[in-house]
Amino acid sequence: MTSPLTAAPTADGERWSPRLWGTLLVLCAAMFLDALDVSMVGVALPSIATDLGLSTSTLQWIVSGYILGYGGLLLLGGRAADLLGRRRVFLVALAVFALASLLGGLVDSGPLLIASRFIKGLSAAFTAPAGLSIITTTFKEGPQRNRALSIYTTCAATGFSMGLVLSGLLTELSWRWTMLLPAPVALIALVLALRLIPHSARENSSGGYDLPGAVTGTAAMLLLVFTVVEAPEKGWGSARTLLSFLVAAALLIAFVLIERRSASPLVRLGVLRSGAQIRAQLGAAAFFGSYVAFQFIVTQYMQSLLGWSALQTALAFLPAGVLVALSSTKIGGIVDRFGTPRVIATGFALLVVAYGLFLRISLTPQYAAVILPSMLLLGAACALVFPSLNIQATNGVDDEEQGMVSGLLNTSIQVGGALFLAVTTAVITADGGGAAASPQAVLDDFRPGLAVVTVIALAGLLITLPGLRRKRPPAESVVVARSAAAVADVSPAKAAARD
Repeated sequence: MTSPLTAAPTADGERWSPRLWGTLLVLCAAMFLDALDVSMVGVALPSIATDLGLSTSTLQWIVSGYILGYGGLLLLGGRAADLLGRRRVFLVALAVFALASLLGGLVDSGPLLIASRFIKGLSAAFTAPAGLSIITTTFKEGPQRNRALSIYTTCAATGFSMGLVLSGLLTELSWRWTMLLPAPVALIALVLALRLIPHSARENSSGGYDLPGAVTGTAAMLLLVFTVVEAPEKGWGSARTLLSFLVAAALLIAFVLIERRSASPLVRLGVLRSGAQIRAQLGAAAFFGSYVAFQFIVTQYMQSLLGWSALQTALAFLPAGVLVALSSTKIGGIVDRFGTPRVIATGFALLVVAYGLFLRISLTPQYAAVILPSMLLLGAACALVFPSLNIQATNGVDDEEQGMVSGLLNTSIQVGGALFLAVTTAVITADGGGAAASPQAVLDDFRPGLAVVTVIALAGLLITLPGLRRKRPPAESVVVARSAAAVADVSPAKAAARD
């Protein structure tokens, strides 16, 4: 059921009440923290390793632990928001996120730090889909929602970009500040959320809860993400990796079979009959996966080969973050005018050019000719693609399934990030040159990784292209169709997608 807050804007839909703005900003703060936490820890890893005496294999789990909790629990988190109430799930998960942040900044051992990271990822798996579904049920589908989602997703992209800069500054003081910073921000957001976020009705659960689906789905995603993260170290062709993929596939098959027969499924499979929905899910995996892999290569290149400090590396990404932040209120209008397929395709085209341009790097810094143009193109691409993917995934979906679709979208993002980063890492380390390799040899190893990143972005562009063939109906026709559906008490999207 749509929140009463949607009645606050004026008849033309352009003005929002202060409370509506407050609700959106609280949700943006939570999403900003989620994205910030993913990127901020990277620059601090060398300091953490020195202070806690961690090996490289242990150190990677400070990053992977967060990804495992986040990517593995998203499907459950999205459905929990629908069944238990979006406000309740969001508030509880945000409180856990704040406590885990505090714990992470105070621990003095690697296992405890990894545990705190896993808990943070787990809590983010509930705040992200709950927050997105609160927006999509509070703002009416169309220009209002498009504008809200463009601001919301831009905050996520900005958090991911600015995390590097903040981490570079805070690590100069202590790596512990990178862990502690989210705690007070999350607590402030929690206090405001208690006052501003509207209560939401729970979905009717008379059909029972899909416990078998929750167990198999969560186990499948946890094992899949774990296997992908471990594969570069254990070997993609090792018996352990192949067996883990086989078990994950068996669990996914069991999950699909359970969902087809469940009276109250964790994921209603009929929603994936929509071509737009499938393109949004696959596009999200390609977009985030290519960006995470690109950032990994670029940070290694700048620090290992160019000799830049953590802060200098972070500042190199700043133009992309600034461009994303400045565009936050504009993307909704662009989507209204051109439609999500055109905007997404344009963004992916810019992404391909940005990654391809970076193939020209050398052992001599080429900031004006290569690095800056790539970052500006990257910022423009992120500003166009990320909000548009969220809009395309949530449009036409009934309120009681917004949490489910949000969980699916975030799962695609996290699994794409884990998978394509692992693949790119494997390509870079394929020759096993290691620390003894010359700078030129290391650079030569980076180029195939950048080529893989470019191909992933190109695949995202190709996935989007079929959507360009469909003409958008005039706005008036859409309004008339929705009005008729409201009179008949029938949802066109639901009728078309239901099994």
